[in-house]
Amino acid sequence: MVSLIHLIRNENMKLYKRTGTWVMIGLIILAIVGVGLFSKFVLDSDAQINWKEQLKDENMQLERTMKDTEKMGVGNNYVKQQLAINNYRLENDYPPVHSQSLWGFMIDATNFTGFVALFTIVVAAGIVASEFSWGTIKLLLIRPVSRSKILLSKYITTILFALFMISLLFGLSFIFGSLLFGFSGLEQPNLVYQEGQVVEQNMITYIISLYGFNSIDLFMMLTFAFMISTVFRSSSLAIGISIFLMFTGPQLVQLLSNYEWVKYVLFANTNLQQYTNGIPIVEGMTMTFSVSMIIIYFVIFIALSWIIFEKQDVAS
Repeated sequence: MVSLIHLIRNENMKLYKRTGTWVMIGLIILAIVGVGLFSKFVLDSDAQINWKEQLKDENMQLERTMKDTEKMGVGNNYVKQQLAINNYRLENDYPPVHSQSLWGFMIDATNFTGFVALFTIVVAAGIVASEFSWGTIKLLLIRPVSRSKILLSKYITTILFALFMISLLFGLSFIFGSLLFGFSGLEQPNLVYQEGQVVEQNMITYIISLYGFNSIDLFMMLTFAFMISTVFRSSSLAIGISIFLMFTGPQLVQLLSNYEWVKYVLFANTNLQQYTNGIPIVEGMTMTFSVSMIIIYFVIFIALSWIIFEKQDVAS
């Protein structure tokens, strides 16, 4: 019997033999290099020097905003939190994290997880559907291995590709950020507002948590694209629907946030940062609820993929 590890190795060999895979890897590298050079040579460095004056001006604006919202009887937790963090920086001489620093550059690089999601969706959408379009699915199924093991090897390969791309993004941002901006300010903490007070956190832990939070949406969308690819045997359909939902889903949830039922939509739950540094989209939502909804959607996507793949007729 063919082992699962052998199947995964074969899928990885097929994936990394494709020119498109290396083009995606190259684009990530170019993006990191480009943003690093832009931050180093184009952005204004005076902001780091005059940060105290800038924070004082920002505090004056925040205080005016707070007074205006209080007159209207509207609470503004974000303004209150930001004001407290700014005052803490001034009192303890902690400058804001600037893009022209290692930590700032690494934080900015987390925005590229969206590109990683796009590339991973392309891989997930094609890894099953391409076997049908090329006619190679018959060669796979005549081997002494179950359909479930074949599908599992393809899904694990997609997950490994996503992890590789995220690790590449993290590693490149650290290496290139170190080369451009050095290691000054490594002791600088991340400041968060928790339970009515400002708390210092380890910066590298915070950056890793950003990657973790951003990866939740990535893994759900690649699983969705994998499901569409398996069910409909069409990579273009899987790519189109997945990318459309990835960009429009969160905006639609925001527009419908006044409705109670929107909390059951996937995109209302994938952003777990709403519980750590913000306000839930729908009042009453909790971290436990969102994690439960993510698990339910994940099980549905995986179950549909496996059930339909097991029953599909590949003769046509």
